[in-house]
Formats: sequence, structure tokens, C-alpha cells
Amino acid sequence: MQDKTSNPETQAETTTSRRKFLTNTAAGAAGTAAMAFPMISVAQSPITMRFQSTWPAKDIFHEYALDYAKLVNDMSGGRLKIDVLPAGSVVKAFDLLDAVSKGTLDGGHGVIAYWYGKNSALALWGSGPAFGMDPNMLLAWHEYGGGKALVQEIYQSLGMDVTSFMYGPMPTQPLGWFKKPVTKPEDMKGLKYRTVGLAVDVFTDMGVAVNALPGGEIVPAMDRGLLDAAEFNNASSDRLLGFPDVAKVCMLQSFHQCSEQFEILFNKKKFDALPADLKSIISNAASAASAEMSWKAIDRYSKDYFEMQEKQGVKFYKTPDPILRAQLESWDKVIAKKAGENPMFKKVLDSQRAFAARAARWQNDTSVSYRMAYDHFFAKKG
Repeated sequence: MQDKTSNPETQAETTTSRRKFLTNTAAGAAGTAAMAFPMISVAQSPITMRFQSTWPAKDIFHEYALDYAKLVNDMSGGRLKIDVLPAGSVVKAFDLLDAVSKGTLDGGHGVIAYWYGKNSALALWGSGPAFGMDPNMLLAWHEYGGGKALVQEIYQSLGMDVTSFMYGPMPTQPLGWFKKPVTKPEDMKGLKYRTVGLAVDVFTDMGVAVNALPGGEIVPAMDRGLLDAAEFNNASSDRLLGFPDVAKVCMLQSFHQCSEQFEILFNKKKFDALPADLKSIISNAASAASAEMSWKAIDRYSKDYFEMQEKQGVKFYKTPDPILRAQLESWDKVIAKKAGENPMFKKVLDSQRAFAARAARWQNDTSVSYRMAYDHFFAKKG
């Protein structure tokens, strides 16, 4: 019988087994030693981005900007921190786009109509009747009907190094604040009036003397008599900005900006440099903030609407239909002129028209009259 220890193959197997044993023993000892000491975590500093809004600190719009930043900060688990400053902290409101593009700011919060002077097509995301689309439908066009690619094309043509997110459908904006009610289109002629975007062209065609001012400058201008009338956006913003202190008449309903939304801007280089998961958080936070803003707006705007009537003596009137029809007629002239001058304007306009022809018809045919239901429950009987 052969001695196993004298067999070369058996000796090799024995040597290999010993080596495995020693290796495993050493690894186990190292693991035990590691468990005996606490793990040392190296904290990673958050990526901080400096934002500026185009709104005064007290305006609910600035609050919306803060809400978006909080969503991003919370969803990132502290890895990304957006600090939001109010309008004027770094640049003037109308200079925000350039500041973000150049990297002076990492990002910002505003409305795309403010960049109307760079390309009139940009105002089509906020000004005008949008072929009968409400603001949420306009966002649907932006996300699913080609708007997102079009706005990128415009920004690239302007050399703007930015990444844009549209969100936050705004309720129909009032015609504005006046010293006395306006009852017909002729009452608007010659008024010194504030608005922005393509609404400037609409009201100019209606004979109004328009002055495009940022939100924070409107009430002081009315107080000094530099404006006879003005619009901004909604009951909460108007109240906080002080409109009831300089005028007691507000005309509700208008086609000049009935389908507007907010824009969140990032410097493109800084956005592109972020990890993929943080980019996803930024995008998804815009969708989440869009819903949150809509719900908050319903609550806050309705409260301020009633309180201005009950506590500040404001009188609200529906804008008469002749003025609304005059707006539509002026809009026809404005878009025909702009489309002839600017091929990009026509491209955006045609895209919106095609989407609205289908989507707005569906909505009008499908939606029930909420006014009928409201009147049934709340209108005075008899």
C-alpha cells in the first residue's frame, strides 16, 4: 500500500489546502479586527446651487420658488442644496436669463414671457389665449406636443446656455386694477397700463399706452401716477404687492395671459455636470412642485380674494365680453404680424394650434359646467 505522504499529487493537494486555510484565517482575523473598530464615515459636502427668483421676497411666487428648492433639497437627502434669493439680490428680474446662462447664478425661477425681448416666440408659453387651451393644457402641449424641444431650439439659437423646466399652471389672470370699472374697449384707450410679453402688443393694438415693469415696481408706479392701471397675476400676489392700497377696482378675466406657467432655469454646464440621479430629482421635483403649486394657489388665492372684498373694500367685476372679444381680435393681428416676421414664432404657433385643435375640443366636449353645479348649491334661491 502506497504511503499518501510520499505521493507527489497528494503532497501538492495538502500544500494547497494549508495555503487556503492560512489565507482564510488571515482574512477572518482582519475582519474581526475591523469589526472591533468603529467605521469612520467621511461626510460628503453637498453640492450647493445659488438661485434667484424674479419675485419680491414677500410675493407668493417667491414662496413657490422656495417650495421647489425644498423639494429638491429633501429628495436629494442633502446631497444637493438650492439656495433661493429674491429678485434683485444679484441681478434685476429681467436680467435673470443672461445671469444663469453666464454662470453668474446657478439657476433661477421666473416666467418665460420675461425673455420676450430676445425672441417673441418665447412669449407664446404665457401670453395670449393659446387657441383655447387652459394653462394645464399648455403644459401638456409643452411636455407631449413638442413645446419642450422648441424652447430648447430657441435658447440654443440665442446662445443661452441653460436647461429649462416648465411647471406650475397659473389660473386665469385678471385684466387688472383700475381707478374705476371699464365697460367697453374704448375705456381702455389711452390708459397708462402695465403688462408684459405679447400682451404688450395686444393692448397696444387696443390703444393702450403700455409700460412693461417687473412685479415689485408696479404699485409704486401706480402710487406716483405713472400708471393708470396695471395687471400682475393673482389675488394673493396682488394683495401682498399692495394693489388694494392704490386702486379699489379689479377687473376679473382676460385673454392676455390666461395660460401661463412658471419656468425653472439651470445653467446647462452645471446641470450637465450633476450625477444622473440628481438630474432626475431636479426634473421630477418640477412635476411634484407643479401639482403642489396648483393646490396651494386654489387655497390661498380664494382666501385673499374674499378678504380683499371683506376687509379692504375692493370691488371685483367681470371683464365685459366686448373687451374680451377685442382682445381676441387684437391677438389675431399680433400673431399674424409676428409669424410673418419670425419663422420660429410661426413654428411654435403652428405646433400649439395643431395640439389645441384636438385637445381643446376634447376638453370642451368632455368637461361639465362647474358653474351650473356651483349655482345649484350656492346661488340665492328666488
